[in-house]
Parts: sequence; structure tokens; C-alpha cells
Amino acid sequence: MIILASASPRRKELLKLIFEEFEIIPADIEETVRRSIELEQYPEYLALKKSRHIAEKRPADDVVIGCDTGVFIDDMMLGKPEDESQAAEMLKLLSGRTHKVITGCSVFYKGQNISFSETTEVEFYRLTDTDINEYIATGEPMDKAGAYGIQGKGALLVKRINGDYYNVVGMPVGTLKQKLKMLL
Repeated sequence: MIILASASPRRKELLKLIFEEFEIIPADIEETVRRSIELEQYPEYLALKKSRHIAEKRPADDVVIGCDTGVFIDDMMLGKPEDESQAAEMLKLLSGRTHKVITGCSVFYKGQNISFSETTEVEFYRLTDTDINEYIATGEPMDKAGAYGIQGKGALLVKRINGDYYNVVGMPVGTLKQKLKMLL
């Protein structure tokens, strides 16, 4: 059985590019990170924590996949905004600048684990207050790291990317497929 340890509808759609059938079992864990972990390693650490949490409760021959995505700028990790005001702050911070999107992935299978991170650079157009307010009014930023979704109207904010588009959406499917070949 293939298990996705995530409730993300975006990850569900992306995993369909690799597997026709799989089960979704969200990892209900506290997403805390030890202080000794470097900031840009947080997504991989959390992906490992999520996949391990589910793998420990499943048969060893299940393949359990966990992912976590973070947006990084100015030595900060931007998570999901708590409200519209915080979404606006995040979008102003990203406006006219390049940031990193890092997705960590972790796979458990038969007692083995492969964990990795994928990094994509994303450059935003310079955004006006009107641009930001119109985007926030769509409701799209509220459940996404960094307050934007590149696969939706957030695409209108993005000038260019350097790296894997699907990584920004939430799962680097090409790299994940290659890692799975090594494990399975």
C-alpha cells in the first residue's frame, strides 16, 4: 500500500502523477523543530517526522511518503498566514524579490528511509497594495506557505522561477519518482 502522510489536496493531485492508487493518512503531529536543526532543513525534518509517525503504525511493506514545504527569505521561514493582515505582510516582503521554496520529502519502506530536500528560487514582480489586496480577496493565500499558490492566481505574482515548478506547488514529483526507484 502507498500512503501519503498529508491532507494537502495539491500533494494528492501531484502524487497521482506517480501512483494511480494510494491512501491518504494525514500525520496529526505537532510541527515543532529542534533548535539544533538549521532553518533550511526544517521542511525535510518535518517531512521525516510526518512519515515516521505514520510508518510506525503501518505494516513495514507499506510505502509512506511525507512532505513539508517552506518559503524562505531574509533568514526567515514563512509558513501559512494566520490572517489576512499577516498574508499582506508576507506578500509585501516577497514583492519584487527572489525567495527560496524548499520542500522536504521522506519515504519509509521496509524499515528503510530516504529523505531529501528540493529547492526552487522564485522571483516575484513588484506588487502594489492593490495587487496584494486583490489577491488576498480571492482567499487563496490563507492555506499556503508564504501566502501564495503558484498553481492558482498566485501565478500572476511570479516573474520567474529557477528550479522545479512542482516543488513550489508542494511535491517535487520528478525527484521523488527517482528516489522511489532506488528504494522500491
